[in-house]
Amino acid sequence: MGFFDGLRGGRTADFDSGSAASNAIELTRRHQRVSLTKQDAATGHLRVNLAWRMRTSDFNTTQRAGLLRHPFRALKPPEILGHGQSMVDVDLDLGCLYELSDGTKGVVQPLGGYLGDVNSPPYVKLSGDDRFGSGSGETMYVNLDHRDEIKRLLVFVYIYDRTPAFDRTHAVVTLYPSNGPRIEIGLDERHPQARSCAVVMIENVKGELTVRREVKFVYGFQGELDRLYGWGLTWGRGYKTKADR
Repeated sequence: MGFFDGLRGGRTADFDSGSAASNAIELTRRHQRVSLTKQDAATGHLRVNLAWRMRTSDFNTTQRAGLLRHPFRALKPPEILGHGQSMVDVDLDLGCLYELSDGTKGVVQPLGGYLGDVNSPPYVKLSGDDRFGSGSGETMYVNLDHRDEIKRLLVFVYIYDRTPAFDRTHAVVTLYPSNGPRIEIGLDERHPQARSCAVVMIENVKGELTVRREVKFVYGFQGELDRLYGWGLTWGRGYKTKADR
């Protein structure tokens, strides 16, 4: 059982949809924002997915070392690794700090069972806690039919317990709007000791819903992300039960 924080109490770039073969928008340092409103994608359910896997370079190093010790393994068919399979002993969790237009603030995250609600405030719901990084990863839903009641949402990823390993995993957060191309944000910066990462900010600015890449790693827990973005929540030690783990 480990501890973690638990809750107590530039200009918008215009993107084309892209071809059918590459129906995706990648947010980068150069192109950090996209407007869901201008993409006619500011309605319905926005699906936010976190998936991760072993970095290829790490896998190849491990594989070569194994072949040196057991050369006959080269005759066996290669194993296929899914997202976050056991080669990296890490538990990535998806979360969201929310602020509604009426000033209500809070968090949606697996820790503490703050899974949210998609049809009533905060209009954000986490589908569950994926402990092992399965092929489907972790998924969160945002009800954009209530976009006028949403001021800002900060989607973040954190490592609960175990050794920090952002530098050894290839984590990707993908947003799937109800219309238009998906939006991808790769956590590809190397911060080996970081435990949390602010990934993307979804904001309602004068009726326009925008998505902005953040990708800011911090070495603390959710409370540090809170202070970085001025959320003003009260945080304390949090735990996962053995059943949750």
